Amino acid sequence: MENNGMISPEYLVMIITAVITGTLARVLTMKQDYRQYPSYPNGFLIHFVTAAVAATLGAFVIPALMTKNFIAVTFLTLAIQQFREVRKTEKESLQDLEGTEYTPRGDAYIDGIAKTFESRNYFALLVSFVTALTMQLLDQETWIEVAAGTLAGLILFVILKHFTKGKKVKDIAIVKRGKIEIKGSELYVDDIFVSNLVGSERVKNLIQKSGLAAVIYPKHPHYSLTLEHQGQRQAMLNEATRAVGLRRYSISFQNFKDDRIVMALVPIEHNFELLKESILNTPLLESVKKAPQLMETQMTGGKQ
Repeated sequence: MENNGMISPEYLVMIITAVITGTLARVLTMKQDYRQYPSYPNGFLIHFVTAAVAATLGAFVIPALMTKNFIAVTFLTLAIQQFREVRKTEKESLQDLEGTEYTPRGDAYIDGIAKTFESRNYFALLVSFVTALTMQLLDQETWIEVAAGTLAGLILFVILKHFTKGKKVKDIAIVKRGKIEIKGSELYVDDIFVSNLVGSERVKNLIQKSGLAAVIYPKHPHYSLTLEHQGQRQAMLNEATRAVGLRRYSISFQNFKDDRIVMALVPIEHNFELLKESILNTPLLESVKKAPQLMETQMTGGKQ
């Protein structure tokens, strides 16, 4: 800062560069596809503005410390509380929309989405902070400091994105088309019993003519613990129906004999490849993942 209380040109360049880099880091993590994270266009605007605020906080840390304005740094704690409010608001918003979905997301999936939105704000803050710190440490021409700061921020962004990248269903399972059969009032997929509620001829004709079924096979026996979790199955069913729509029925059933998961529905768009892709690209929920090492008896205390 200058003696007259104005921000010096050097700090102004640092702050602007850090804010732009931090905001860009958040923008690069936004994506629009059939899952609509976030829903567009208003969702984009909300998260863009939140990212800009987070990046601004990160950008002001270094100038505040250099001018011994330590009170300004305490605003970081307020920022963290604000990010948690973003997570809480997103969670409540998604829960309010549960009744309008083809198939509900489920609490576990909503919790995962809300956590992701909160963590992405830290992307903007940390990238902005590292950009400003790099520029402060260098004593070079302005354009060199801007280039080096931007590069350092982008490198941190790549590291953070890699660190927080979660797995998807396709990493632990394969999906094949299931054969639908109706025996009396019972629905079977690949000889796996699914439901006994197929009573009327109208329902039988609808399912046989327009129904789709997918059978999910875990690549390793211990992956069945994740796939059979109610929250994970609900997430896969939600993604499937968001992709192909839902005319009637959406059923998920697990076969305990061989750990296969069956999904059957009557979609609006009769496209199995789209249904398969949506299931395979469903994120693995953090709250249901199991580390195989923790299942060893030595670690659980079952073996002495």
